[in-house]
Amino acid sequence: MPAPQSLPPPPSGHQPYFVGDHPALDLLNTVARPEGATVDFWQSDADVERWLEKAGYGAGGGEARDAHGELLAEARRLREAVRALVEQRKAGRRGDPAVLNEFLREASSYAQLAWARGEAPHLLWTYVSTAPRARLAPLAEQAAELLVEGDFTLVRRCEHPDCILWFYDRTKSHKRRWCSMAVCGNRHKVAEFRRRQQA
Repeated sequence: MPAPQSLPPPPSGHQPYFVGDHPALDLLNTVARPEGATVDFWQSDADVERWLEKAGYGAGGGEARDAHGELLAEARRLREAVRALVEQRKAGRRGDPAVLNEFLREASSYAQLAWARGEAPHLLWTYVSTAPRARLAPLAEQAAELLVEGDFTLVRRCEHPDCILWFYDRTKSHKRRWCSMAVCGNRHKVAEFRRRQQA
């Protein structure tokens, strides 16, 4: 696969995939093959900001938006570090956590108790800095949590040969095979049908 910085943008109309059932795996899935060619959904700071907001990490502050490519560079750096660690953990090999730890050191945060009427109390985390690396620190925390506590027998790649997406199999039977039944599961069914027809 080419270096992430040289990957083209996705075809028009394609949106990042949120099929990983874990934020760290959705992070990896920002590089995908929607139409057979590997693309990067992150081409600018604004792309990263939109993804972070959609992933539930709130709106960033002015520092991140005014970074002129710094947020994009840091997000790609974190993504590739997490990708290497996930692949090494999945293969049962030791990984180097140095880059991930850089992002974790930026995670200056505090908790606030939220308790709306009619709801159970829960904690909301507020991150003090909005600098690019600090903006990504909550995502780094999720990646570290996955690497430490995740069941890597359930962390899988989609079985479709043209797909590179990851997911955490949270199904009751733990027999999930596809990133999405609507996409790769359906492609597999169509291919099997054609194979049977030809036979």
